[in-house]
Amino acid sequence: MTFHRADDGPRDHFVLQEPSLRAIGVNTWVWTSPLTDSALPALLDQIAHMGFDAVELPLETVGDLTVPVVSRVLADTGLTPYVVGAMAPGRDLVDAEATQVRTTQDYLRSCVDLASGIGASAVCGPFYSSTGRVWRLSAQARATAYEQWRENLAPVAEHAQASGVQLGIEPLNRYETSLINTVDQALTGLGDLLGQGVGLALDTYHLNIEERSSADAIRQAGKHLVHVQVCGNDRGAPGHDQTDWPALIAALDEVGYAGPLNIESFTAENASIATAASIWRPLAPTQDDLASSGLAFLRSLTAPTEGDPHD
Repeated sequence: MTFHRADDGPRDHFVLQEPSLRAIGVNTWVWTSPLTDSALPALLDQIAHMGFDAVELPLETVGDLTVPVVSRVLADTGLTPYVVGAMAPGRDLVDAEATQVRTTQDYLRSCVDLASGIGASAVCGPFYSSTGRVWRLSAQARATAYEQWRENLAPVAEHAQASGVQLGIEPLNRYETSLINTVDQALTGLGDLLGQGVGLALDTYHLNIEERSSADAIRQAGKHLVHVQVCGNDRGAPGHDQTDWPALIAALDEVGYAGPLNIESFTAENASIATAASIWRPLAPTQDDLASSGLAFLRSLTAPTEGDPHD
């Protein structure tokens, strides 16, 4: 049960907000990379049988996933889809050659087209520069970079809006980018693009590193929050870690976020993805254990308490 102050009420007036059963999703990066049409049926069948409601589908390379195959598997499993993009080396919208910007825009439009074709409401990721690219920015250089980012992201946002898909821009931690680390920077950088096919996608792992309060960062994102990824503070399964999960869920309730909580973690068995995500050791006995324990924790966290007189 959470309470929040009504916008138009007296100072001591709060609105009672009932907890709801949230959908729980998982990213296929927990098990494999890259995700392809051939691997999709068995993996999504497993995810559905584990009890998940939603699935994040990473499109690492255009053509890895096709609308007819993905649509058929989603229909068979009943999972709600979300698409995530991968900003591999060379994918940049800021301080990059014109040809590089164009190929990045084309890639992001392909992510939108996949999402639109399979009925996914959002495409999420750090859609500004390649992951792992860091450089020092003065205040003026940052303002210039943000202006360039808005200009180069705008055509993709327009395509997304026309396709009925939202772009969820994800801030990353300081070791993975120097451009957008916090909710405040994302809101500042996006400016007038917010609400024009563009919102924010927040990941509890990055919030834990960069924000003074993850709950306050969610409140700051407010109506612009379109997607949430969750994991433990060690990037493993959510639960039994240092994250203040009740406060985080309460903040999501306060801002009216009705979407799923999506577990994003990574396998240490795939060299490329382990290196990209800095996964140097197993984060659970098995990847299935990571997913199932995270799912059980999130179910217990978001379900109304049995015997609660307010249920």
